[in-house]
Amino acid sequence: MAVEMDERYSSHRSDDPEKRAAVDAALHIPTEKVLATVLVVDSEAHAVAHAVLRDLAGEWEVKRVIVDASVRGRGVGRLLMNSLADIARARGARRLILQTGNRQPDAVALYERLGYQSIPVYEPYIEAIPFSLCYELPLR
Repeated sequence: MAVEMDERYSSHRSDDPEKRAAVDAALHIPTEKVLATVLVVDSEAHAVAHAVLRDLAGEWEVKRVIVDASVRGRGVGRLLMNSLADIARARGARRLILQTGNRQPDAVALYERLGYQSIPVYEPYIEAIPFSLCYELPLR
């Protein structure tokens, strides 16, 4: 997946070390901020998808949504995202938020099918990754 993302976003990469550091900081997930991790495995116990919920200034943010290319289009992404919503809802979250890139139309389509609504780019992405697409899913 890292190779796929590098290919999609290589033209967005900055040679400026300060900008690269800002992007790295925005995407970093400190262990103590992880609220939940979901791993989806196939019938042979191979990991095929995963995602994390992190505490971002009191918000429940979806991060690291990765679905293996071999299972895309089979409902695995929907299962993963619904599991995250169920966990957050059960733990009292009012909404989920997420940030994705403008070169992931497949992910955007999934989020929108699941009811995620576009919101303004939020911190820490406003300066670090201004081309971000941000969404929320009300849970109540």
